[in-house]
Amino acid sequence: MTKLMDLKIDFAFKQVFGKEGNEPILLAFLNAALQLPKEKRLSSVEILNPEINREHIEDKASVLDIHAKTEQGEHVNIEIQLANKFDMEKRTLYYWSRIYSAQMQKGMPYTELAKTITINILNFRFLRETERFHTTFHLYEDQEQFPLTDVMEIHFMEIPKLMDKWEQRAVNPHDNELERWLLLLEADDHEEIRKELEAIAMQDPVMKRAFDEWEDLSRDEKKWVEYESRRKAILDEMAAVREAEIRQQRAREEGLAEGERQKALEVAKNLLAMDMSVEVIAKATGLSAEEIEQLKKQLH
Repeated sequence: MTKLMDLKIDFAFKQVFGKEGNEPILLAFLNAALQLPKEKRLSSVEILNPEINREHIEDKASVLDIHAKTEQGEHVNIEIQLANKFDMEKRTLYYWSRIYSAQMQKGMPYTELAKTITINILNFRFLRETERFHTTFHLYEDQEQFPLTDVMEIHFMEIPKLMDKWEQRAVNPHDNELERWLLLLEADDHEEIRKELEAIAMQDPVMKRAFDEWEDLSRDEKKWVEYESRRKAILDEMAAVREAEIRQQRAREEGLAEGERQKALEVAKNLLAMDMSVEVIAKATGLSAEEIEQLKKQLH
């Protein structure tokens, strides 16, 4: 059995979903993600950034997203994030605005600016307000909920929430296309998911094509080198984020501990002024007898 690349690594995801020639795979994913009515489903898509530059692979700050354009002229951007950098809301608005504003040409009327859709696939829990793995945002009026415009559409797809539902047997990839495509991102090392999706692929020619592309990619030794280079860059970035989290937590804990110590010292000073014994003060404050004796000397 071919060892498969992890499709949650953006390099591998882009090679399968965002490579020139793989438009039918991307089209199937978009139709599943956007959940359009049958009469409005997309029939074609153009990949605008199929290339991957070598320096992007090794640069952990680079973004290997997929930028595509539908037959209606809508712009769609798909990005995978493995780690929460705690800036997801602003980050996604920034990338949405860049793609939306990049359409503007000199002398072009604003009416020609096309709808721009951002899809964020997240390998972490993001929205605490819901256990739904797929959420969609638009611009609406606060009170009556009517839309200001349809040009902005932002999706979040949280893989851990989907996997929770998988464990609870609350998903059905046979009937739900989006669940099917997102579960594919976990199929590299999850045998049960892989077998179920392979069974579906026997009836779904586009899913079969995705498996074939994925397996061909995973057999390519040169691509494996590039994949491992990208994977290392991403893991290094995740490690740096985690180290920053640990340092912040440690600083908070140390700050709290120092604050508690200062309170205990103040209480000890008051009790010393009342001629309480060192033993009683130690029990009342949690300070050691030596610390209280030292404080006693300072006060005298």
